[in-house]
Amino acid sequence: MKRIGIFLRKVILPLTLAALLLLLFRPIYMENGTINYLLLWICVGIPFGIHRMFLWLVPHKFDLAGTVGVFALNVIVGGLIGGLALIWQVASGIVATVKG
Repeated sequence: MKRIGIFLRKVILPLTLAALLLLLFRPIYMENGTINYLLLWICVGIPFGIHRMFLWLVPHKFDLAGTVGVFALNVIVGGLIGGLALIWQVASGIVATVKG
């Protein structure tokens, strides 16, 4: 029973969220019928990595343009890190379920 809970929490839930994000952001990463994989990676990774970026780059003492630029950088880098965090979380969930 413990294995099922770990599997649901660490594998099924993140993959379901990633699938919902794929459906939601489809108009963004699809360009003329082709997939832009960088945009796909960023869009899917945002909820898994954005909270890590706002700890590193905090817009402090910037004007409006600087604040928007730092925010955009946070979203882009957070999405890239989040894609790796998603893969890591799913892989560790599978390992924990097998070892369980």
